[in-house]
Amino acid sequence: MFEQLEEMEKKYEHLTEMLTQPEIIANQAEFQRIARAQAALTELAAVFRDYRAARHELSDLQTMLADEHDHDMRAMIAAEEKELGERSDALAARLRTLLLPRDPDDEKNVIVEIRAGTGGEEAALFAGDLYRMYTRYGEARHWKNELLSASYTDIGGFREIIFMLEGRDVYSRLKFESGVHRVQRIPATESGGRVHTSAATVAVLPEAAEVEIDIDPNDLRIDIFCSSGPGGQSVNTTQSAIRVTHLPTGLVVSCQDEKSQHKNKDKALRVLRARLLEKARAEAQGEIAERRRNQVGTGDRSERIRTYNFPQGRVSDHRIGLTLHKLDAVLLGDLDPVVDALTDADQAARLRESEWA
Repeated sequence: MFEQLEEMEKKYEHLTEMLTQPEIIANQAEFQRIARAQAALTELAAVFRDYRAARHELSDLQTMLADEHDHDMRAMIAAEEKELGERSDALAARLRTLLLPRDPDDEKNVIVEIRAGTGGEEAALFAGDLYRMYTRYGEARHWKNELLSASYTDIGGFREIIFMLEGRDVYSRLKFESGVHRVQRIPATESGGRVHTSAATVAVLPEAAEVEIDIDPNDLRIDIFCSSGPGGQSVNTTQSAIRVTHLPTGLVVSCQDEKSQHKNKDKALRVLRARLLEKARAEAQGEIAERRRNQVGTGDRSERIRTYNFPQGRVSDHRIGLTLHKLDAVLLGDLDPVVDALTDADQAARLRESEWA
C-alpha cells in the first residue's frame, strides 16, 4: 500500500505543477480536466503526508523509549507514543478508504424519477413530498434543479415526476436512494384517524452523455400530442408534448412541460439515454453488479428501502438498520445523516472485500 501511495503522491505533485504551466492555463478545457484530477487526489496526498510524518515521529519516540531509563520520562514518552499510535492507525484507516476504487459515475449529474405506488392519491402526495425533499437537499448543496416531466393528480400530487439535479458530487450523494420509499401517516381525507401505508418508487440514474449512448434515430418512434396539466386541464392548444419510444427495448419516455416540441424532445432523449445507460450497465455487470449492490441493498426499485413514519416522527432505512427521530428535518432536505450513514456502510463493506482487509 505504501508504494501505491507514494506513486499517487507523485501524480498529485505532477498535476499540481502542470496547473502552473502557461499552455495549460491557456487551454481552459484541459486546465479543468487536470484540475479535477488533481482535486480528486488532494485529500489522499494530505492524509498520506500526515501518516508518513506520524510514522517517522513514532519511530523516533520508540528509539527514545528504548534509550531512556528515567521512570518519569519513560512514562511521558510512552503516553505520547500511545497517542501518536492511535492517530497513525486512524490515518491508515482513512487512507484505506481513500484508496477504494471510485465509482466513475460519482461526479455525474443525475436524473431522478419518482412514481406513486400503492396508496392512490396519498401515494401521489407522498411522491410530491419526496420531490420537495430532494430539491431542498439540492438547494442546500447549490445544485441546479431542472424539471423534465411531470404527471399531476387533481389534489396536487404526482403520478410521476422526473427531474435533473446538476452540481458537484450529485450521483455520489444520491445513488443509494433508488428503491421503494414507504410512508405511514393519517391521510387528510381519512375521517377515522387511521394510519395508512402508501409507497412511491425512486430511481436515481446518472446522466448519460451522447458519446456514451449513441441512439440511432431509426430506432425511435416519435409521437406528438397536446399537453395537459394538473387535473387534466389544457396547458396549451398546440401539439408540443412528445412521446419517444425506443423500438429495440420498448422503453417509452414522455415530456410535455415545455411549450416547444424541440425542448420536450431534447428532455425526453436525455431521460432515454440515462435509462439506456442504466440498462446496459446492469446487463454488462451481471452477477458482479448484483453482489456489489447487495452491500447496501440491491438498489432495485422493487425493494423497500426506507419508511417515513409520521405518528412516531421517525425515518428508518432498512438496509443498514438506521433509525432517526427527525422526520420533519429529513423531509425539509436534511438528508446528510442518512446519506453519510449509507456511504459509510458501503465503504465498510468494500473495505472488507479489499486487498487491505
